[in-house]
Amino acid sequence: MALMRMTSGNIPRQLAAYAVPLVLGNLFQLTYNVVDSAIVGRFIGKEALAAVGTASPVMNLLILGVSGLCIGASVIMSEAFGARDDGKVRREMATVSVFGFWFSAVCAALGTLLAVPLLRLLQTPDEVLGLTASYLRVVFWGTPFTFFYNAVASALKSVGDSKTPLRFLAFASVLNGCLDLVFIGLLGFGVICSAATTVIAEAVSAVLCIVYVYKNIPVLALEPREFRMDRPLLGLTLRYGGVTALQQACQPVGKLFIQGAINSLGVDAMAAFNAVTRVDDYAFTPEQSIASAITTFTAQNRGAGETKRMFRGFRVGLALETGYWVCVCAATLALREPLMHLFIGASEPEVTAAGCEYLGVMAFLYLMPAFTNGIQGFFRGAGDMGVTLWNTFLQISLRAVFVWVLTPRVGLVGAAWACAVGWGAMLAFQIPYYFVRRRVYASRAQSKEHA
Repeated sequence: MALMRMTSGNIPRQLAAYAVPLVLGNLFQLTYNVVDSAIVGRFIGKEALAAVGTASPVMNLLILGVSGLCIGASVIMSEAFGARDDGKVRREMATVSVFGFWFSAVCAALGTLLAVPLLRLLQTPDEVLGLTASYLRVVFWGTPFTFFYNAVASALKSVGDSKTPLRFLAFASVLNGCLDLVFIGLLGFGVICSAATTVIAEAVSAVLCIVYVYKNIPVLALEPREFRMDRPLLGLTLRYGGVTALQQACQPVGKLFIQGAINSLGVDAMAAFNAVTRVDDYAFTPEQSIASAITTFTAQNRGAGETKRMFRGFRVGLALETGYWVCVCAATLALREPLMHLFIGASEPEVTAAGCEYLGVMAFLYLMPAFTNGIQGFFRGAGDMGVTLWNTFLQISLRAVFVWVLTPRVGLVGAAWACAVGWGAMLAFQIPYYFVRRRVYASRAQSKEHA
């Protein structure tokens, strides 16, 4: 068992050992969408690529809502694991599993029914509306698999095992790519097949994680009689997880409005935006992974009453965020044109040029979300969920407003400058708030130690 209690030992080594598998695992998860987009764009066409891009904000709303609930639950499990209360870990695992089953079933049903109305709100052009709606329905049918993978993976991470989810995501990513190449690249199936192969890959990840837990992680391997909701823990889960789910959902809700602004620029802009947002994901998601490591480290040490260690870990986490930004900035500047050609062939120079201009600006701006994510990770681990919601709401609201203001005037690069406005406002709030609340976080951790 690769469990890790981070309440003692070398902090940089522990955070790096925990964060690297998270980064790699999320990169593999991103590969699902990148493979889909690259194969769809090259083998089917830019209309299909635009359809997948338009579906992405809605898909992200679903995925981040589910993962937000799981992240909130994992904070509770991390704190209990740090305090060596394995009984509470099991009760929380049972609670989130039962509640999540019904939650994901409702999401699947509502998403299937509301796919077309949502897309009309996004001003989706008629030529891609039907394709996009069909693609979304298949994705919504896979919601239970999305939930159970995220729930089990979050539970494993809360007890310090960030490597196992990586292994299963790597396998599922390869499976997804192979299925896409066979059914779309070789056999010529349409864009709906791309959604189906992604759901299959998610199902494989979920099943493999569950089997592994029952064979190797006794603290998480629940008996059938244990699958019931603990009312006090359910309330805490909904308070933590609900706020986190809302915070996670703020981004894709805002992106719905952003996508509407991009859609108004035409199919070329839609295709370019879909391509560059895939590159953005490779910058943002590892930054979020490092933030998740900060969350788990903070929660475990908070549960153990290790105040000074909790703050030292936060500083180390921000240093990791900065180091990652240096790498991603250099890579984006050097590879932006080849990256665009991965999604768009050389026959679409206008699309490629717009995407390269956007990425040239964003390469430098990626430092800002590195810090916003790291600080948010600390707030979550400290149990301060409300501030993460309001910070994110502020950032995405300003970003959405400025996208509508800037893109009609300067084109796609206006979306990059709108990001800078949102992140700048977020940092202007986060940094003073952290120093004001520092004593409160310290006293909470000390109260855990003396409880």
